[in-house]
Amino acid sequence: MLVALGRRDHAARARAERRLAREGPDALLDEPGLLDALLAIRSLAVPSASLFAYVAVRHALLAAGIDDRPLADYLAALVLEFGRSDRSTRPRAVDDQTYHYLAEIVNDLAREAGTAERRFHLQVHLGNYSLWLAGLFPDFIAVRRRRRGGPDLPYYDALGRSGFGAAAQHSLAERYGVAEIYRAAAERFPALRHALNRLSDRLLFPNSATEDRLLRAV
Repeated sequence: MLVALGRRDHAARARAERRLAREGPDALLDEPGLLDALLAIRSLAVPSASLFAYVAVRHALLAAGIDDRPLADYLAALVLEFGRSDRSTRPRAVDDQTYHYLAEIVNDLAREAGTAERRFHLQVHLGNYSLWLAGLFPDFIAVRRRRRGGPDLPYYDALGRSGFGAAAQHSLAERYGVAEIYRAAAERFPALRHALNRLSDRLLFPNSATEDRLLRAV
């Protein structure tokens, strides 16, 4: 952080160091210019993936009026985790079952099969996968809807809220200390999805100029 914020200005770095000592790292992580500073670094002194993901997600949420550090931390970890191979299709990192459609998760939950722990992981995955797809790949969803009659973004919002809401009420959520995070994700799901849409437009697909993206910017 200090390298990024003070890259071209020694006085700025000194101010950042004083602020870090006085207020701790959270204040610097919320610094409005930090994400741009991290993006501007073109040397071996690059930020770690976890730091960059947190700053990107945290700033996207702040821009949407969501000041929730635990939720930002959770979503940053989700972005990193689901970006690995086919992890996004599996309820857990080591899981023999894969799901490529949200309806498959809903169907398995409707069967009420498996252990309570399995249901919990499916509920969480319904929330996570809905947000991953609708948050970071809204143009893909729009194209699939036009070409194949696939579901729209409100469909993902509804299922995502349902998954996180059910997970928040599960006893395992309290045991693992994530009930409040899942409750907040359920309550704010459309706002979270919009925030990740803007993050995706800026960082993942900066050169895309689709009609749907223009409508999202309105």
